[in-house]
Amino acid sequence: MKNYTLTVSCISKRGIVAAISGFLAEKGCYIIDSSQFDDLETGMFFMRLSFLSQEGATIEEIIKGFEPVKQKFDMTCEFHDSEHKMKVLLMVSRFGHCLNDLLYRWKIGALPIEIVGVVSNHFDYQKVVVNHDIPFHHVNVTKANKPQAEARLMEIVEASGAELIVLARYMQVLSDEICQKMSGRIINIHHSFLPSFKGANPYKQAFERGVKLIGATAHYVTADLDEGPIIEQDVARITHAQSASDYVSIGRDVESQVLARAIHAHIHHRVFQNGHRTVVFPASPGSYASERMG
Repeated sequence: MKNYTLTVSCISKRGIVAAISGFLAEKGCYIIDSSQFDDLETGMFFMRLSFLSQEGATIEEIIKGFEPVKQKFDMTCEFHDSEHKMKVLLMVSRFGHCLNDLLYRWKIGALPIEIVGVVSNHFDYQKVVVNHDIPFHHVNVTKANKPQAEARLMEIVEASGAELIVLARYMQVLSDEICQKMSGRIINIHHSFLPSFKGANPYKQAFERGVKLIGATAHYVTADLDEGPIIEQDVARITHAQSASDYVSIGRDVESQVLARAIHAHIHHRVFQNGHRTVVFPASPGSYASERMG
């Protein structure tokens, strides 16, 4: 039996859930997991459900048959094959903790994605990437060649079929054009001191100010630097006895875990953009352990 996921967003109206569940029942499908949310402020409805096709209906037949329901409620909806592994392009500069963490999770199967390449503006992690049998692309970026560098990046995205770009501590600002073209398909990670501690050595600045909580934020990339819709966040408590180097080490751990959880949520279609915010449904029981690993 094939396992599929359906995601739906539309204006909230009476009868949506009944229409969806009734249609799937008629097609011989069994719902195994379902989450829904009504935003009372915006009037939007969001739903994610997983189902089995028990009587042999193909995804093409299901999609075609669902069209009247989609039209009736003016839905934005997508059907996904749960066996499909999303193609992901990673980007990194000189801090490799997030890259190494993602490679490990991918290698042991805790992050079910297809890594189609790693792009970097430095050569620091070329050997690590190549040793994983993953294509490595060096794209040097300067003020003078930035348009050419971004054109090369888009060539890599298109040639690899990348469905998601992950900025695993990639320390270059992407242009508005790329942000718009890849809207909702670029995830970034940063420390949660922003905007308090910008610039170089934010953890050192936090140490000097006696910060008691270190955090990280994963978000979708938009033209507004580090202000895109937030997907995942976490914090770790700090005491006066810890040093500036402890801050850095703890911060990197939090960043790695937050980024991995954000990617996990995205590839399982649990994240819905809701204006400047997101709706993030919880992981289903079968994927919870792998998501929390680390």
